Amino acid sequence: RPVPPAAGDPSPSWQTVQELNGPWTLSFDPAWGTKETVTFDELFSWSEHSDPLVKYYSGTATYRKVFVVPESRVSEWQSRLSLDLGKVEVMARVTLNGKDCGIAWKPPYRVDVSHAVRAGENRLEVAVINTWVNRMIGDEHLPLDAKWKDWETLIEWPDWFKHGHPSPTGRYTFTSARHYQESSPLMPSGLIGPVILQTRRTP
Repeated sequence: RPVPPAAGDPSPSWQTVQELNGPWTLSFDPAWGTKETVTFDELFSWSEHSDPLVKYYSGTATYRKVFVVPESRVSEWQSRLSLDLGKVEVMARVTLNGKDCGIAWKPPYRVDVSHAVRAGENRLEVAVINTWVNRMIGDEHLPLDAKWKDWETLIEWPDWFKHGHPSPTGRYTFTSARHYQESSPLMPSGLIGPVILQTRRTP
């Protein structure tokens, strides 16, 4: 849930409490990407990863991290506490200690976590979803699974598609027009950060 500005304060100022640096663990939908849990020592776009199942992944992946907040710091916070996700491609849902903290879908990617944070160990989950673009580009590296007149004209619906079977060439996606090529630039994807715990700065 977005953090509303204080009454009479159209431009709230935020003070950094803690930056949540790596490592982060990620889990992907095994039907669309790697079945293994992946560790990122620092945050970066999935499109920069060496594993094709991560590089071309489209769908939802969940980031997990445990961080510690000293009890002495909690007592210092007199204003609303938020989690700023930095840069997100494209949308994120934040869960802290099992409590839903809302969806961040446009800048600033910031959610209210004041009801969920606690002294001691905190368990953070950030589920991030991207677009289909990278998976469609990744599929262009695989053999064709249909007959095409040209790049945008499908000659006929393939039998595997009409019968609801998986693509025989291992492609994940199928469209009636191929909008991307193997050489098309990949889109940034995932939680890119930096992820920062913040409080509203008071005069």
